Amino acid sequence: MADRPAIDRWDVAAVVSAVAVLLVAYVVAPGPIVQYGAWLTVFCIWMFWFVFFGTKWLYGVDV
Repeated sequence: MADRPAIDRWDVAAVVSAVAVLLVAYVVAPGPIVQYGAWLTVFCIWMFWFVFFGTKWLYGVDV
């Protein structure tokens, strides 16, 4: 197995996106439906990142 890939701009973008969605849901437009949708969005962002990072790690794909 290859070494863990370095954190790049796509990893930072995933974290910033998730934090921004949660800030909108809890500060700008708080409400149960908005917060539920925000957590679903954060889950989708995390899953995309997880697959992307795993692909970089296992197959050594450079982006």
